[in-house]
Amino acid sequence: MPETLMTLAASDPAQHVYNHAFWVDQAGNWLWSGNQGNLVLSALILVLGGRWIAKQIATGPASQGTDRYLTRNKFAHMVEFICVYLREEVARPLLGARTDRLMPFLWTIFFFILVNNLLGLIPILDVIHLLVPSWKAEHRTPIGGTATQNIWVTAVLAITSGLFFNGVAIRHLGLIGYLKHMTAGAPFPASIVIFFLELLSQIVIKPFALALRLFANMTAGHILLATLFTFAGEVATQALVVRGPITLISVVGGFGIMLLEIFVAFMQAFVFMFLTTVFIALMDHHDHEHEHGHDHEHGHAHGHEHAHA
Repeated sequence: MPETLMTLAASDPAQHVYNHAFWVDQAGNWLWSGNQGNLVLSALILVLGGRWIAKQIATGPASQGTDRYLTRNKFAHMVEFICVYLREEVARPLLGARTDRLMPFLWTIFFFILVNNLLGLIPILDVIHLLVPSWKAEHRTPIGGTATQNIWVTAVLAITSGLFFNGVAIRHLGLIGYLKHMTAGAPFPASIVIFFLELLSQIVIKPFALALRLFANMTAGHILLATLFTFAGEVATQALVVRGPITLISVVGGFGIMLLEIFVAFMQAFVFMFLTTVFIALMDHHDHEHEHGHDHEHGHAHGHEHAHA
């Protein structure tokens, strides 16, 4: 029992969070790590689970009558509800007519981050180290940890998002319109300064903010959770009067933090997807203002015509 607690509560809480190498070549290059195993597992969950959920949501044969429109599984119904909410309540007010065309990417980024966040809460690494003690001593594992805690993973996600919202903007506005948008309509020479600031924001600052926010939130929560269980591990060999209260506090506190971490897992996936949507919509901001102003002027002139008539 003490050995099990010490495995689940390492002296360094960060060991439960940081990436672990598994296969390293002679030059010291990591060829496979725990985070890579989690990424592959999350991809399998999304592809295979997505196909199964799609079958449960799909409209049945006409012989079923009105029942053919009902989702045939409660879990699939929950996923369908999340998808509809993200599309109708989050994306459509910002993206308008382009929503349906852009939702596949936005859904993908949301569920990919969510699945990896939740996999990070499952003690895969600890179970493997219990089964193979030699890997624990060598800090090795083929799968486990939290992929979305890895700054390299969050950076790739952020770069992908950045390429997407900039690509969508160029396609929507045209290259010339995209570059003009960077000036915010300011007069020369202020437009030059604004152009470079906006360009820096689009290609560096916004992706950097996406990567750092996800990385920091997933790291902080997981280390806090590991720290609470560390207390139980440190007193595992002490007298019952010492380890009893500390273990109880650690377990109760850890349970509370675990519930919070589940909420954070959903929240961070939502925030990443929502900010990507906002960054797409911001590139239409001036166009919407122009259209709104044009409609207002047209309505004003139309009112004058009626007054004169």
